[in-house]
Amino acid sequence: MTRVTCIAPVNIAVIKYWGKRNETLILPLNDSISTTLCTHDLCAKTSVMASPEFTEDRIWLNGREESIKNPRLKNCLLQIRRVARDQTPNVIPESWHVHICSENNFPTAAGLASSAAGYACLVATLAQLYGVSGDVSAIARQGSGSACRSMLGGFVRWHKGVEESGSDSIATQIAPASHWPELRILVLVVSDHKKKTSSTIGMQNSVATSELLNYRAHQVVPGRVKKMEKAIMEKDFTQFAEITMRDSNQFHAVALDTYPPAVYMNDTSHSIVNLIHKFNAAHGQIKVAYTFDAGPNACLYMLESEVPEVVGLIDWAFPAKDMKINVLRGLQTERNVPKESLTGKLEMQPLSAGMLQYLILTKVGDGPQKLEGDFVHLLDKSGQPVKKA
Repeated sequence: MTRVTCIAPVNIAVIKYWGKRNETLILPLNDSISTTLCTHDLCAKTSVMASPEFTEDRIWLNGREESIKNPRLKNCLLQIRRVARDQTPNVIPESWHVHICSENNFPTAAGLASSAAGYACLVATLAQLYGVSGDVSAIARQGSGSACRSMLGGFVRWHKGVEESGSDSIATQIAPASHWPELRILVLVVSDHKKKTSSTIGMQNSVATSELLNYRAHQVVPGRVKKMEKAIMEKDFTQFAEITMRDSNQFHAVALDTYPPAVYMNDTSHSIVNLIHKFNAAHGQIKVAYTFDAGPNACLYMLESEVPEVVGLIDWAFPAKDMKINVLRGLQTERNVPKESLTGKLEMQPLSAGMLQYLILTKVGDGPQKLEGDFVHLLDKSGQPVKKA
């Protein structure tokens, strides 16, 4: 029997993917650009085992066994096996079944790209198991569209492609994580509850009913993608930040233009937007950018030098219920108490305690990685999930 374990990163889009031109192949209406987050702070972890003793394919997700009959899951497994049949027919016999166990170290289905990390990790691990080489981002895309972006590190572009087969709808790296090492991402977890409208349903409804979506995909995004690539390559934070915020705003405008509307942001989300604009205005320049995926949680972009002031600002504006609890996860930093000269310009008071659950400070990171060692696996030697202590 063979056992392999990998981790894969979350990616956060700064130019959003929303809407498909082909539902079956998961082909997007427009290109998108994302940053890959460091796996030390947010990641999916997947173990896969193949054995002649297994009687069927099985999967466990975040501690619960799920149906292996999920069409997207089955398709990813089918596609990897198809490629392996051509590339490495003798590595894993076709008659062997697999057991899969996967977990995230961050909230699932709350708008933090959990499916992207999960499917990227699944495909990366299966590729390692079967000895498949080459670009498998198109296979990850068929599990969850944005999963193709999590197959690469740094700054990534997912090309919508023009071929009906989807052969040219792949992810490519704009620049590696090392290109902009001083960039930081602060995730504000507003809610870890499952969102009311899934991304899949929201997209389908938008394609069917939103006039704004069509305009965005064809008239706005192509120009934004060019400007964003230029901003990344030149490390122009002002341009990067403004495009990021404008694109987030427009994405949520499309969600509201959908019938019935898909509402992903809540009052706390809007308070974060208001705070960031007032903070930037108080400084006379853009120091922080926000973006929201399909959920209420915010991702803030800033340079490393701004982190202590921004984290202190968040502490002030969104106080914790219990001030003794350190609600900052991931990278650690100083937390500067904002000066009265700043808070006076914000024209707002601190909000109710406990509106944020916790913060995660991270940076741009690399793509999927294979883990080595006897104690890294989520499956034991018999192919069953490892019991938690």
